[in-house]
Amino acid sequence: GEHLRICPQGYTCCTSEMEENFANKSRSEFEAMMKEAGRSVQTTLTAQHRSFDSYFQDLLNKSEKALYDAFPSTYGELYTQNMKVFKDLYSELRRYYRGSNINLEEALNEFWTRLLERLFKLMNPQYHITDEYLDCMVKHAEQHKPFGEVPRDLKVKATRAFIAARSYAQGFLVGSDVVKKVSQVSLSHECTRAIMKLMYCPHCRGMSTVKPCNNYCLNVVKGCLANQADLNTEWKYLMDSLIVVADRIDGPYNVDTVIGTIHMRIAEAISNLQENKDSITAKVFQGCGNPKISTKGSSSEEKKRRGKVTLEAKSSAQALEMLVLDAKGNLTALKTYWITLPGSLCSKRVMASSAADDKCWNGMTKGSYLPEVMGDGLANQINNPEVEVDITKPDMTIRQQIMQLKIMTNRLGNANIGNDVDFQDASDDMSGSGSGDSCPDDVCGKRLSKSPSTRQPETHAIPKQSGHGINGASSRSLPSAFLLLLSVAFIAAQHLWR
Repeated sequence: GEHLRICPQGYTCCTSEMEENFANKSRSEFEAMMKEAGRSVQTTLTAQHRSFDSYFQDLLNKSEKALYDAFPSTYGELYTQNMKVFKDLYSELRRYYRGSNINLEEALNEFWTRLLERLFKLMNPQYHITDEYLDCMVKHAEQHKPFGEVPRDLKVKATRAFIAARSYAQGFLVGSDVVKKVSQVSLSHECTRAIMKLMYCPHCRGMSTVKPCNNYCLNVVKGCLANQADLNTEWKYLMDSLIVVADRIDGPYNVDTVIGTIHMRIAEAISNLQENKDSITAKVFQGCGNPKISTKGSSSEEKKRRGKVTLEAKSSAQALEMLVLDAKGNLTALKTYWITLPGSLCSKRVMASSAADDKCWNGMTKGSYLPEVMGDGLANQINNPEVEVDITKPDMTIRQQIMQLKIMTNRLGNANIGNDVDFQDASDDMSGSGSGDSCPDDVCGKRLSKSPSTRQPETHAIPKQSGHGINGASSRSLPSAFLLLLSVAFIAAQHLWR
C-alpha cells in the first residue's frame, strides 16, 4: 500500500483510483448528511413560522371581516363614505407585520386623524368645513379626546403586540435561513481526508464490517464542523429569545385579545364621538371659530349614523396557548443543535460503535481508540489528532451567519420590552450590528434596549477583530500615500536617467 495517500500504507485492497473514488464518495456522503440534518431543523422552524403566521393573519382577517359585516348596517353613510380609511388601516397593519419599514404609531395616528376629519364633517353637514378648519380641529383633538381613551390605549397595546408578532415570525425564518446557509459550507481538503480515513479506509484494509470507534468519529466530525460549533452561543440566545417573546405573545402582549378586537375598539371610539358630539363640536368651535353655514343642509342619514354597533370577539386563546406550547417545546429541543450535531452524525449516520468497544476501527486498525475527545468549536481543535485545523482562519460565511443571529436576537430583545426597530422587507437579507455577549431570557431585552438599532446597512456586517477598530481611517488613506511615494520614486528615476 505504498501508493496510498490517505489510508494506512500496510497491505491493502485498494488501488490509487479506488482510494480517490472513496475520498470523493465520503465527501459527498458527509455533505449530504449535513444537509439532511439541517433540513430537519429547517422543516421544524418553517413549520412553526407557518403555524403562527397562519394564526395571526387569520386573526387580522376575522377582525376586518367583522368590521365590514357590522358597520354598513349600523353606520350607513358614515361607513360607506369612509370605507377606504378602514381598509387602509388593515392594509398598513398587514404590511407592518410582513416586515415593511413602517412606523406603526404614525400609521395609527394617521388613521384616527383621517377618521376624525371625515366623521366631523359628516356629523356636522349643516356647516361648510374647509381643509384649513380641519387642520385646526386636529390640532385641538389631543386635548378634547373625541374618541376617548381608545386611540392611546390601542396604540400602546397594538404596537407591542405587532412588534412581538412580527419579530417572532421573523425569528423562525432567520433561524431556518442560517441553518440552510451553514449546511452548504463545503469541507476543507484536510477534512475530506479525515472523513475518508474514518468511513472507507477500513474497506481498504479488508474490514468493511468494522465500525469506526465512537470517540474517533467524534474527533473527526468536531474537527470538520469546528466553525459550525461556534454558532452554538448565538444560536442558543436566539432560541431563548424566541421562547421569551412567545410568552409575551400569549401573555402581556396577547395577540389574540389585541388583534382580534381591533374592530371592537374602533366601534367603541366612534360611539364615544357620537355620544359626546355636541360638547366636542362646541369645544372645536370655541378653539377654531364658527364655520360657515352650508347650503346643503342636514343629511337624512343622521339618524342611522347614531346607531350603536354590537360586536363580539371570538376568542381563540386556547389555540394560541397550544401554538406557543408547541413552539417552546421545539425551540428548547433545538437549543443545543450545533454542539450535539457531531454526536448525532456519528451515532445515526456514520453508525460508530459504542465508546467502550475495543474492536472498532481506530483509523489504523481494529482496536481501541486512545486519544481524548476534543472540545467544541474552532479554538478547541488546536490539538485535534485526526484533522488539521487552522484555528486562525475562521470561515467567513459562518461568521456572517453568527452576526445574523446576533441581529435577530437584538430585535427580539427589543420586542420583548415593546421597543420597535426598523425592519427591512422579509425578502431582504437582514444585516447590521448586534450585541450578543450574553443574552439570557429577560435580561436580553433589558440589556439590548439601551441602544436599539434603528437603521441597518445593506451589506453583511463582519465582527470587528480586536485592535482594528481605530484603524479604519488610516487604512483608507494607504492607497493615496502609496501613490505619492510611487510618484516621487518615478521623478527621481527620471532625474537619474537624464
